Amino acid sequence: MTVYSIIQKSQLEGAKRLDAEYYQPEYLEIVQEIESVPHTSLDSYAEKVFSGPFGSTLKSESYQDTGVPFIRISDISDLFIEKHGVVFISPSEHKRIYSTHLGVGDIVLSKIGTVGRLSVISEELGEVNISENNIGIRLSKLPVEKKIALLFLLLSKYGQKQLLRKASGNIQLKLNVSDVESIQVPVFDEAMLQTLKNLYTDFLSKRNEGDSLYSQAEKVLLEELGLTDFESDGELWNVVNLSDVKAAGRIDAEYFQPKYERIVERIKSQKHATVDDVSAFVGHATQSPYDERGSIAVLAQKHMKRDLHIEVDGFDNFTTDDLIKKNDKKYILKKGDILISSAGEPGLTSVWTGELGQKVIPGSFVTVARLKEDINPLYLGVFLNTPAGKLQFERDYTGSVQQYVYPSKIAKIFVPILPEKTQQKIAELVRESHVARAKARELLESAKRKVEELIESKQK
Repeated sequence: MTVYSIIQKSQLEGAKRLDAEYYQPEYLEIVQEIESVPHTSLDSYAEKVFSGPFGSTLKSESYQDTGVPFIRISDISDLFIEKHGVVFISPSEHKRIYSTHLGVGDIVLSKIGTVGRLSVISEELGEVNISENNIGIRLSKLPVEKKIALLFLLLSKYGQKQLLRKASGNIQLKLNVSDVESIQVPVFDEAMLQTLKNLYTDFLSKRNEGDSLYSQAEKVLLEELGLTDFESDGELWNVVNLSDVKAAGRIDAEYFQPKYERIVERIKSQKHATVDDVSAFVGHATQSPYDERGSIAVLAQKHMKRDLHIEVDGFDNFTTDDLIKKNDKKYILKKGDILISSAGEPGLTSVWTGELGQKVIPGSFVTVARLKEDINPLYLGVFLNTPAGKLQFERDYTGSVQQYVYPSKIAKIFVPILPEKTQQKIAELVRESHVARAKARELLESAKRKVEELIESKQK
């Protein structure tokens, strides 16, 4: 069925946008619904809306391991910043580009690519700065309850569709500061502000509960391995035999750093195996062509979370059984499969637990380890995401610009084989953490729906 809009010349917004995409019926409907209730624009909420500094202002050479968090577009995830991948800049660099700082409760959203993706700056992060591919919304003078209401509006369909409508570009969508400033926001009464604040408080409580349970799982594992106090820093040099160099097939000093040897020795001092030993196979599929009519979701690294869960709601590319090569069909996921990112953030591990019974195949940059029955997948997933697993992945990185870890190297990662009872204890903590996280997501959806109901009810 053909979908179209007839627009009067007087309705063209100052001739700034003449493209048909901007006047799609679904976008016009959203705008009309918001404008039919008391509303204001986002810039009346914000102290300042701005883009991050130009790339030439701050080079990647300025990144360091400690200091002021510097939020890049890849860090924006799941309402809160994915802190494991965050880089830092020095206080002096932060001061130099201080005009683009954000504080607790402020909002950062992606300017290019996945338009509408956003995160709030948490107390854990504190004051941050942002990269050129992000837009910051500074809300320091706004009451907490109004910050929360604005956040939920932007996450709701009324915020997301406005952002998508404002974005422009043929190859890659892009938002401008003025696009964000002009987003229409309904006026919230005191009762609604309090309701949304309560939902946010409950959401944070459940989210923190999930984080705490997962941290307990990590703690139990590291205590059992005697790695709680493991320090990766140490000697700056090492002496290796020629035979070791030949066996590794590497001659670079990076590979033979003492920290890598120490972690492997610690694991090999107890019952252990390799990923290959405990797997039926380790490998990845070739990239299947996309088909929007397909029913098989294509999983990418962006869907994988460090607490092992998969963001199934984020699946945005699909394929069909006919488009998947015969030799790749074995990579269609089964419950308990270990998923390991080979690029982007090499070594990042998640576990497929069969969410919603959906048929899924990973893309070519996600390695699958299909386990045998002698090891618990959640236990193995936790281990691979600890420093003990991460250091082994790090050792096998290849590539100076885009780091990559090959499936053949992943297969050789050493894993400790703890008693089944201990594995089950760790797995149960992970399951409990996922239940808490699922409840948090339900509360988040409830808050977004409250905002949508507010707008819809006032039109009746």
